[in-house]
Order: sequence, then structure tokens, then C-alpha cells
Amino acid sequence: MRPSIKQVALEAGVSIATVSRLLNKPDSVSIDTASKVNRAIEALGFRPNFTGRNLREGRSHTVGVVVPTLSNTVFAQCLQGVEIAARQLDYSVMFTATEYRQQDEFAAVELLLAHRVDGVILTVADADASSTLDVLDRERIPYILVYNQPQQTARPSVSVDNRAAAYDAVIHLIKLGHTRIQMLAGQFHASDRALQRFHGYQQAMHEHGLQALTPIEVPRHTSAALSVAYLQTFRDPLQRPSALFCSNDLLALSAMRDLRALGLRVPDDVSVMGFDGIPLGDLMDPMLSSVAQPSEQIGEQALRALVRVIEEPQDGRAPATSQILPHTVRLGGSVRTFHSRS
Repeated sequence: MRPSIKQVALEAGVSIATVSRLLNKPDSVSIDTASKVNRAIEALGFRPNFTGRNLREGRSHTVGVVVPTLSNTVFAQCLQGVEIAARQLDYSVMFTATEYRQQDEFAAVELLLAHRVDGVILTVADADASSTLDVLDRERIPYILVYNQPQQTARPSVSVDNRAAAYDAVIHLIKLGHTRIQMLAGQFHASDRALQRFHGYQQAMHEHGLQALTPIEVPRHTSAALSVAYLQTFRDPLQRPSALFCSNDLLALSAMRDLRALGLRVPDDVSVMGFDGIPLGDLMDPMLSSVAQPSEQIGEQALRALVRVIEEPQDGRAPATSQILPHTVRLGGSVRTFHSRS
């Protein structure tokens, strides 16, 4: 059970009114008293009921955004969509990043709630098994997921269909004659999106009677690519795949870099397909083939859906609906028709 303001007051040896003044008007409490109360708050793990306080004091017209990273421009594009829509609706935006650390998701949301945001837009590691989302549900704090696509829980989200999009990308490779296709991804436990894309890859391979190869999982989702062991495998034309399907564009670009370092040509020796459709891919030589998702639109739609819930609350939380936006397979020079190596 969450500690109450009364317990904090008892622990600090002050009145409930004093704790309340510190939480609402910190400058109205002496430094010594504030120190005692803050120590009690930390010791008890107390967190105010921000939703209730916002209802009493009026909305802040600020929304929080939690993303895994800004080093992947797909999230920056999403944030741009959030920001543009927020300005149109007279809202402000606060954001923070978890760097794909699932254990930091709750702390990130807590930080935003401490600044009295009216609701949260977020991407989590696993939307079906998230203790952070459990808390938001329990406390009826409005939120909308972006990029996550819950499979087993009814949670509001805006995303493309990750599995279907990956399926379409792999089908494109198969139609070009590729039969030995391997997936490169960050660690699945840190990204349910990557796992859903792997399932799409598997489905496409199985439907065409092809063996789904063991995925190459790398520690980072945005920069690290092939390990030394896999690089050695890629030196052998009989062992390496003819095409790599990557769970995001930054991994695809990293793979292209590593393949070139081995003396291999993209796409002549290995075709590379990405996922996200970030603008940087258009500037590559060859241009990166990728599944493009409308990231700015995802952010815009999420913000508008969240504001509707904030301003017309239904028991204080968003209705459990999801929006699936269209994806496209963007063709570039990093993929070509497969020619037998015999």
C-alpha cells in the first residue's frame, strides 16, 4: 500500500498541513523543516496523488513524453509531431528518455508526474507486461502508447502494425529471389516492437517454405551491429545470408558499414533492408530500402488522442482503443534481385 501524507507527517514530526505546504508551495516552509519532510518522503517512498491534486488545482496544460532514446531519429520525428500538435492545442511538452532501460521507465514517468503533467505519451519495453503501465492504469492517469502494439492487454496506442510491416518487407525480399534472409535486431526483451517484427519475418519465411534463421541480437538498438563471430561468418559466401532484414534503420546503416569493412558490397554481396524510413536513409549511397512508418503523424495522433481524454475524462483514463497507421515499403539501392552464388 502506498504511504500516505499522514505517515510522512508522523515520520517527519510535523503536521499534515506542513507537508501539504511543502508539496504545493515549497518556499513557504523553512529549510530545516523541508529537509526533515524530504527525508521522510525518501524513507517512505511517498509519492503525492498528482492526479487528484491536478483536479483540485486545475490542469497544467502540459503533457509528458517518455521515449527509449533520441539518438534514433524516429523518436525525434515522433516528438516533433507531438510538439506541433501540442502548440496548436495550447499545450506544452516535457520529455525524457530511458535509453532502453526497462528499470528506468517508472522513474521517468515519476519525474514527469512530479512536474504535474496532465497525461503521458510513452514507449515502453513491453506493453503487455509493464509495471509502469499498471501504475498508470491503477491511478487512472491518462496515457497513450506510441510504437508499442499491445497484443494481450487493452491499452491505448498509436502505431503501425509491426508484424504486418515486417512481413511485407520480407515478402519483398523473397520476391526478389532471396531465400537465405536473416534478421538483425536489438535485444528483444528491451523492445516488443522488434520482437513483433521478428514474428512477421518468421511468418513470411514459413509461408514460403523457407527456413527462418536464428536472429542476430546485438546489445544496442541504435549503433552496434555485427559481432566479431558473425563478421567471420559473413566472410564465407556459402554461410552468410543473401539479405539482412534489420529491426531499425540505424542498425541497417551500421550493418552496411561493417559489411563494407569486410570488403563486401551492398547490395551486390548482401542486400540490406531497414525499418523506420528515417530521412538519413535517403542520403546513403546506396539509398536504404526500408519499411517507412509515419512517425510524425504517430506523435501528432497520440497527442490529440491524449488531449481528448484529458479534456473529456472517462473515469480519468484513456479508453482502450488503438490506432493502426499505414506503413509503406520504401525501395532503395541497398536491396537487389538475388543472383545465385554458384
